[in-house]
Amino acid sequence: MLLFQRKNGDRWRTARRAEHTTRYRVTTPPIHRPDASGGDAPTVPDPLATATAPAAPPTPATHDPYAALRVPDFRRYLIGNLVATIGTQMQTVAVGWELYERTHSPLALGGVGLVQVLPVFALTLPAGHLADRMERRRLLMLSLGLLALASLGLAAASWTHASVFWFYACLFVAGVARAFQGPAKEALAPQLVPRALYANSSTWRSSSWQLASVVGPSLGGLVIAAFHGATVAYVLDASAAIVFIGLLAAIARPDFTPSAGGATLHSLLEGIRFVRGTKVILAAITLDLFAVLLGGATTLLPIFAKDILRVGPTGLGCLLAAPSVGALVMALTLAHRPPMRRAGRALVLSVAGFGAATIVFGLSRSFWLSLVALFLTGAFDNVSVVVRSTLFQLLTPDEMRGRVGAVNSFFIGGSNELGGFESGAVAQLVGPTASVVLGGIGTILVVAVVARLWPEIARLGPLNESLAGRSEAASPGAAA
Repeated sequence: MLLFQRKNGDRWRTARRAEHTTRYRVTTPPIHRPDASGGDAPTVPDPLATATAPAAPPTPATHDPYAALRVPDFRRYLIGNLVATIGTQMQTVAVGWELYERTHSPLALGGVGLVQVLPVFALTLPAGHLADRMERRRLLMLSLGLLALASLGLAAASWTHASVFWFYACLFVAGVARAFQGPAKEALAPQLVPRALYANSSTWRSSSWQLASVVGPSLGGLVIAAFHGATVAYVLDASAAIVFIGLLAAIARPDFTPSAGGATLHSLLEGIRFVRGTKVILAAITLDLFAVLLGGATTLLPIFAKDILRVGPTGLGCLLAAPSVGALVMALTLAHRPPMRRAGRALVLSVAGFGAATIVFGLSRSFWLSLVALFLTGAFDNVSVVVRSTLFQLLTPDEMRGRVGAVNSFFIGGSNELGGFESGAVAQLVGPTASVVLGGIGTILVVAVVARLWPEIARLGPLNESLAGRSEAASPGAAA
């Protein structure tokens, strides 16, 4: 086994050396699309064919679940993202617990999501344009620096027992940082691996995020219990962001060609037009958007832990970690299995399963049944994440990755915080149980509507084979 790994590593290093001296751009003849009058519309490049990608390593004889991890720069990115996400998850536990301890108000918990989603809505599209004009690694480092400052501000507010206003102010700054971080990460990650490893890298990115989401909440609960407060958790989050900055600095600067043109309204909206013209991406993002918006119970977990299940801060950490344990198990399963043969059907059924598991959690009064239900929500959600992420990477031209990634961050990232506000507001009106159950029912209804509006999503087969050599994506101009 050791000899096999050494030989495999030698082959990969040889391919990487060749990659520094020989990079190529795959081109195909332009696609002629008929216009409404039946004539030929202006030719548009195939986004699958024009995207620049590093040369792929030698294709292994069998499926290699660790192929993306053999790329050194991707490993650095993955480790940094793992550490930073652990810090973020610790902070999530700390903020939720501290604010509920002070206010005992579900609406105060919902305000945490609202104050962070406002800058996402306002700044994500400009951030995506900036990610297509500025070196993406540097933009990500700057956003992480701002995130570290916001965490230190939370630590100061916690230590001095400042008013709740200052917590929301620091969370707003963190939201600004995440508005720029999302598009930068979406655009940078595909530059670190060959195109043939997009699906594998998406699975490992999801795995690392889920592993961090398992460790982070548990550590957050333990830190709060050990230090009888949340201040240390905020300091650890700032330290984790700094570690990620250091690992990004060690990554070789990827090839980057800034997009042409200024920051016009037309340029800012190109990502939206691209998504709107690509049916499978539009269907996938709609499913994920409403599943998170309606079916998310995470914001209300402090209420369930304290008032319904009565398990304290340590139990809260376990509840917050349970979805990530399920997602991690699913991600590792997907990584070690061949690519999904019916990706579309798996996506639709998994989102429906997410809604059903959410209903079970809302009705449960057993701590262990609640853990199982949350475990299943994470497992089902991970299938959606992997399919959607792979679709974005395969169908998006490199020069548009920032703007298309901004659309993804705008709708998916924003829906996390907005969904938190929705859950808190509904819980204030009808109670936490009804809020969670109604959200799960709404998720299942959305699945039925999406399957009816875009039947092609359910018919999607293996991702690489279904999309090889063709693109359903209209160019920004054609989709307008």
